[in-house]
Amino acid sequence: MEHVSFPPLSRVAICGGTHGNEMSGVYMVREMQKQIADQAGSVSVTTVLSNPRAVDACRRYTETDLNRCFTNALLSAPVTDSTPYELRRARELNAQLGPKGSEHAVDLLCDLHNTTANMGLCLIFYSLDWITLHIYKYIQSKITSASVRAIQLDIPVSEAYSLESVGKHGFSIEVGPQPTGVLRADIFNMVKEAVDLTVEWIQGFNSGCTFEGGEVETYTLAKSVDYPRDPITNEITAAIHPQLQDNDFKLLQPGDPIFLSFSRETAKHEGEELYPFFVNECAYYEKKIAFHLARKTTLTFPPICVKKD
Repeated sequence: MEHVSFPPLSRVAICGGTHGNEMSGVYMVREMQKQIADQAGSVSVTTVLSNPRAVDACRRYTETDLNRCFTNALLSAPVTDSTPYELRRARELNAQLGPKGSEHAVDLLCDLHNTTANMGLCLIFYSLDWITLHIYKYIQSKITSASVRAIQLDIPVSEAYSLESVGKHGFSIEVGPQPTGVLRADIFNMVKEAVDLTVEWIQGFNSGCTFEGGEVETYTLAKSVDYPRDPITNEITAAIHPQLQDNDFKLLQPGDPIFLSFSRETAKHEGEELYPFFVNECAYYEKKIAFHLARKTTLTFPPICVKKD
């Protein structure tokens, strides 16, 4: 494949606390803000605590989920007295780091998240972005202490709802398992290593290194599965089956158990073979999602280098 060139990635934003009880990002940003210089060679790094009110309260959000507030429609909607705090905060972040879709947006935005699910380290992104895929490949080649995977959400950028969509290039780093409101050293160190490797790759790219193309495996969201529910009360009637619990990204085949009811009856997976992730994620109970299912695909990407002046 022919080389593809991109302008230098000189402005980078590292964000944490978009969900105020996901502690790795909160403490990673606080640690980075203690550093005297925000200049890492050719890279100017901006650190942002995205949702300070939720961080202070140690809650996912105060009024509405900030990480669902960055669609073009929501960012351009009128602000009134009843507009939730997180929607107002999304406007502020868009003004600071974007505007989304403009030439003024930061070159790369990395948003740090935790999950209660046993997902290891995942990069989540929207579009087929050669920059993101190269960073993913680089992180995957360097981190050997945990599984490193990528999840692609097949959503147009205009409808992309999360913070990383504000940057010209962007992805979130999702690491788990870690309970909400809790900081685990192993998970924090995994996040730190991924952030350091991201900046390291960008420095190499900006300095003129050519990164060879290749292939990576990614997981593409196929559908979401809700818990079994009582038809009258709508309350859940089963929990994740022990054979599925903690087995994110393990191929789910027809007939495999997925739920165990409170009366000890087993519900089984029907349909095609797919890969579960975000299994029993704490924050998804309110979204009526027990787990997502994905297809595994192989993406081929070209060699890239920085565009010469």
